[in-house]
Amino acid sequence: MRKCLQIIAGPKVISMPDRGDQDRLLVTAGGTWHSRSMSEKPYHSFSAHLKQRFGGRVHKISVDAGFSCPNRGGTRHEAGCLFCDPDGSGAVGIERHLSIAEQLEAGKEIMTRKYKAKHFLAYFQPFSNTWGAPELLRARYDEALDVTGMVGLAVGTRPDCLPPPVLDLLAEYHRRTYFWLELGLQSCHDRTLARLRRGHDYAAFLAAYQAAKERGLRVCVHLILGLPGESHADMLDTVAEMARLQVDGVKLHLLHILEGTALGDLYRRGEVPVLQRDAYIQLVADVLERLPATTLIHRLTGDGPRQRLLAPLWSLDKWEVLNAIENEMALRNSHQGCRF
Repeated sequence: MRKCLQIIAGPKVISMPDRGDQDRLLVTAGGTWHSRSMSEKPYHSFSAHLKQRFGGRVHKISVDAGFSCPNRGGTRHEAGCLFCDPDGSGAVGIERHLSIAEQLEAGKEIMTRKYKAKHFLAYFQPFSNTWGAPELLRARYDEALDVTGMVGLAVGTRPDCLPPPVLDLLAEYHRRTYFWLELGLQSCHDRTLARLRRGHDYAAFLAAYQAAKERGLRVCVHLILGLPGESHADMLDTVAEMARLQVDGVKLHLLHILEGTALGDLYRRGEVPVLQRDAYIQLVADVLERLPATTLIHRLTGDGPRQRLLAPLWSLDKWEVLNAIENEMALRNSHQGCRF
């Protein structure tokens, strides 16, 4: 079993440069990164970061703001990306017939009843939530922030939906509240992006990312592991690019194959293999080892809607998968960033 041993060269501990509002990390003289805010996890978790920043758990509430996507021709009825759910990412449970404020209030009621929650992030999740005129975006973001208990915003979008006026608007929200731009990339390989019908290349992502960072925005990059045609090495190439950029956050998605998608049709014809559980756990551990310890890990896996999930069915036991990832890191005596 490979191990990332924590070798400490003497007792000296050096503070790393301040990363703004991120948790302070430390580096030993031997060059090994450590975090004193990982809540004993072997990675820098987003939930622990939020708890430290706001003094308690923060719950994200997904909302559908009524946007579409340029990859669907401006409607919600065209094909879009190969893997895309017709209802948009994370649409399960969202009551899209309600206003933004009503959706958030409904989510708050559930979170408060189940977890006694007090702090919330409004997460503009399905489709491309910057694809609109700045005045329209402002009205919808403000409606969310006006809901009591909202401590910030997370806005999901694509690299080709971030013209300068929109980025300038997002920078206003970054200064005004706690704000994350969640940017879908999936892979750094243009051949994969073309196969997925993403409608943009890696250069478009780099341009959008650079423009966002020039404005000081926190950026969480979404990656999909297990994409058709990608090898283990291909996936680690994408991770190496994220490490090179030292992105603020990463959200890892296991490729889910859903009924009603173009990818689902290919899977039924036997044209799309899926990752097995043990392979995924090994892969995520490899990913964590290669990401810098300063990168916040927003997600390590996901679970698709049970009634429409074709594969992989093992993903439905999300907590078992998460525990297995942590166990694998423990077996390796490993931690995030040890191979960065």
